[in-house]
Amino acid sequence: MRFNRLPAAGLLALIPALTGCLTHTRTVLKTRPPDVVYSTSLDHLLQQVSDRYNATRSATLSVEISASTGGSREGKVTTSLNFSGYIILQNPDHIRVVILVPFIGSRAMEMVSDGKAFRLLIPRQNCAIVGSDNAPPPPPPGVNETLSERLYRLRPAVILDSLLIPPLGPGEDVSRTQDSRILEAPKTKAGIFTGAALRKELIEEPDYDVEFLSLPQGQVAHTLRVLHIGRSNLLPYRQDIYDADGRIETEAFYSDYHKFGDINFPTKIVIQRKLDDLGLTITISPGKTHFNQPLEGDEFDLPIPPTYAVQNMDDPVSAKSNPCAAHNVAPAAAAK
Repeated sequence: MRFNRLPAAGLLALIPALTGCLTHTRTVLKTRPPDVVYSTSLDHLLQQVSDRYNATRSATLSVEISASTGGSREGKVTTSLNFSGYIILQNPDHIRVVILVPFIGSRAMEMVSDGKAFRLLIPRQNCAIVGSDNAPPPPPPGVNETLSERLYRLRPAVILDSLLIPPLGPGEDVSRTQDSRILEAPKTKAGIFTGAALRKELIEEPDYDVEFLSLPQGQVAHTLRVLHIGRSNLLPYRQDIYDADGRIETEAFYSDYHKFGDINFPTKIVIQRKLDDLGLTITISPGKTHFNQPLEGDEFDLPIPPTYAVQNMDDPVSAKSNPCAAHNVAPAAAAK
């Protein structure tokens, strides 16, 4: 027995010497925790989400909107020009989006929804698009849609659910986990990073991930959405919305929060639709934005002029025929 223990004892004695030869050290960017980290209960987080949602009874947002197409599957991302406009919200389900023509200021596109159906007018084409608020499925693999076609597929409910984060609803369960995210340290007023001059200082911020689930069917529950809340301010910085197949359908990112009275609201919202390879960035101008002011009453009326061509996205024949494009070409052809 003593003879058998000798090799093992010899190997153990060699470990301190071997580790110096077998290890390798490489440098990585160093992170630090935020200056302040808050802790709270799941109930308190849910109450904050509910309070922010219910406090926003209505809003008129002055916005800059840019759209992008593409992603990793296409190997490129193409961003369109910025368009100014405004968005009118009335909690819980009414929205009006107006996009203006650059420099001219006339209306390039106007859309309203009551939470069930939407209308979209394109005055320059004498065209209207109508349909339900339910987003259609993404196109088959290999089908490349234009920016206009992808925007037509974007339903008002996607924008509304991204702007007004809904609280826990009836028939939903909830759970909470914890994780973290890596952020660049903020710049000082002089524009210099607070860390070393020649390298970026990174902050590892802990977060709470609140998962909203459907009620279990047997032993199975489905994730509906996940809300990521930073623990340096207890404000949402991201929301993932899932489809019925368990895929992330919409990612919304929130930053640059601003106080509008008692309402803390992000002034930059980035909406990513990976299944459609579509991105939408909404930047809010705080000085021209108002919350909970009385609405005139006709903000969500959008009659369709009798001369407009109408494309019904819920009618397969109408949706594929694209009468709006045909209607736009007809005057030019007639002029020849």
